[in-house]
Amino acid sequence: MRKLKLQVQLSVDGFVAGANGELDWTVTADEKYWQFINEVADSSDTLLLGRKMAADFVYHFEAFKPGSPRFAFARKMVNIPKVIFTKTLDKPIGENTTLAKGNLADEIATLKNKNGKDILVYGGAGFVSSLVAGGHIDEFLFFVNPVMINKGMRIFDLLDKRQKLSLISATPYECGVTVLHYKLDNDQ
Repeated sequence: MRKLKLQVQLSVDGFVAGANGELDWTVTADEKYWQFINEVADSSDTLLLGRKMAADFVYHFEAFKPGSPRFAFARKMVNIPKVIFTKTLDKPIGENTTLAKGNLADEIATLKNKNGKDILVYGGAGFVSSLVAGGHIDEFLFFVNPVMINKGMRIFDLLDKRQKLSLISATPYECGVTVLHYKLDNDQ
């Protein structure tokens, strides 16, 4: 069975975005950090996105031009199949996207049971909150940025019980970001 991995930027005080979705507080990545981001992306063959984040994400990466910085990564994000979870969209947005409109638990179970590499979810906050609360995330990659933003969007507020995690690794990068890699401890 494939694993569902969450890759998310976090402030030290636990926010994933500013109050209006701002990400201007995230740190610019150094080369080793970019190498790790690429390795995580390469370990997956499917991306999951919530509807609110999907348009910005898809069109952002589709807009990269050859020769621009990170063009190879942008092409990877365009080429990888993306599943947009939505109740309101009637047709996919951008290249290599499909819609998931059914029950969240059923849709996730179907995706996990398909053959292939792992599944990666980037966001948005509301969608990720539902995945976390439902216990659907198998591994967490918290990219902890050295900043406190005081107000913003959180992803843990829907939890109605504790979810114990086991540390896989903790890796600091020169840019100041520390990646905390956990797996869900199923022996709770």
